[in-house]
Amino acid sequence: MRKSHPVRRVVLATAATVSGVVLLLSLKPASDPAAASAAGAAPPATAGAQQAPQGGQQGGAAAGSGTVTGNTVQTQYGAVQVRLTVSGGKITKAEAVQAPKGGVSSQKTALAVPKLNQEAVAAGNANIDAVSGATYTSTGYKQSLQSALDKAKSLPSGSAGTGSAGSGSSGSSGSTSSGSGSAGSGSSGTSGSAGSGQAQTRTVTGKTVQTQYGPVQVRITVSNGKITKADAVQAPAGGLSSQKTALAVPKLNQEAVAAGNAHIDAVSGATYTSTGYKQSLQSALDQAGG
Repeated sequence: MRKSHPVRRVVLATAATVSGVVLLLSLKPASDPAAASAAGAAPPATAGAQQAPQGGQQGGAAAGSGTVTGNTVQTQYGAVQVRLTVSGGKITKAEAVQAPKGGVSSQKTALAVPKLNQEAVAAGNANIDAVSGATYTSTGYKQSLQSALDKAKSLPSGSAGTGSAGSGSSGSSGSTSSGSGSAGSGSSGTSGSAGSGQAQTRTVTGKTVQTQYGPVQVRITVSNGKITKADAVQAPAGGLSSQKTALAVPKLNQEAVAAGNAHIDAVSGATYTSTGYKQSLQSALDQAGG
């Protein structure tokens, strides 16, 4: 009887071991589904996190079309004001209605503004780089650009213009012309007339005239049949051309306002620019009825 005790112990130990294994196996299936469920819950949450930024980007752009003029920003060297043409929520054209002029400021403006215009169209927002050597102009440009973008958000689809001083017909070169907030801020002409019967202030942009050194395009503001302001939307730029433009364009603008027509003298040393200016000026006058 004493010899049977070890066998009995072995049998009991084996039975206990088998019972333990059975219990472990019975618990494993219950824990696996829970783990699988937890693992399966993670992908939907990740997918939701990725979709949120996409939804935010889709609603960020304005859907309107038209022309808006930003606020006038005063800088250390003069006023800066930007006008945008927007189509389907995208900037299709940017231009400086006002920019610093006179001496070195004119030269810097001639170099900086075309670059800023291109960057504004390319970026589609006001997050553009400042032009080296024209920090004040660049800063004012970006501030006015942002205010124009803010106004563009309220543009209705298919709008032809916005809160500017007056509206006008577009130039045949494709440039959209509209009254700008700076209309009438230029010096008044003392002689000549752009036309008769004009009872309102309007701004028109002439044709783009291609010259040997680059395109020239003139925009005029007409009030009661007289030119009150003239400026070059486009003019030759780069190297010596920029210097000639900086010297010639201000004189041509003054002569256009003073004469009230396109019969103005060419600026010595800038014959091509002067000729292109007069041709574009005449086309603007034709649109204005002068």
